[in-house]
Amino acid sequence: LAMGIMITYGSYLDKKSSLTQSVARIGGFDIGVSFLAGLMIVPAAFVAMGSGEAVAANSGPSLMFVTLPAVFADMGGAATVIGFLFFLLVLFAALTSAISLVETLVSIVHDGLQCTRAKALGIVIAFVVIAGAIINAGYNGLSFIEPLGAGSSILDFADFISNSVLMPIVALLTCVFVGWIVKPKTIIDEVRISSKFSAAGAWTIMIKYIAPVLVIIILVAYVAAQFGFFSM
Repeated sequence: LAMGIMITYGSYLDKKSSLTQSVARIGGFDIGVSFLAGLMIVPAAFVAMGSGEAVAANSGPSLMFVTLPAVFADMGGAATVIGFLFFLLVLFAALTSAISLVETLVSIVHDGLQCTRAKALGIVIAFVVIAGAIINAGYNGLSFIEPLGAGSSILDFADFISNSVLMPIVALLTCVFVGWIVKPKTIIDEVRISSKFSAAGAWTIMIKYIAPVLVIIILVAYVAAQFGFFSM
């Protein structure tokens, strides 16, 4: 998500904005918030479900919409307030993330079809509404569809395809494109317009050799785990 935000809004920065400082701030805040959220959510889910295996089995959308409400229900009188505040923050997080993601899609449709931004936005909204209706139907009229096995839903399948398959593939293609096609020097020169880039050498090695290998490992591991070749 943080990478998506950087890519989306980074293209609109002026030449005076420091890319290195912006990336450091975004990455730092993202890691910090994720770490604090993990310290709060994982222990609570562990207590509620009794084992790490149970928490792992209910990761993804089930953790937020099934496990955590059960955790809140055990908090007595504070359950309503805490549950309301939690999902209110989730709503704001979803909206702010959706804005950056929709902007990317609108820009692609706008450039590809050579249409107005208003028309591109309408096309994107229609696509999102249709996809959302199908996902929602997975808990209603299409609940009999269990694409990842018994107990799974269309949302679980969409989450697996987007997070565990498409994102690693896109990350790998990005590494190949930047590292071997346009060449790292192009990016380094762009960054150095507004700020120093003392880690340019290390970044070049990372984008060309280390990151692609790690992304492939992540892709293979998650797909293999999903189909039961081994447990993570």
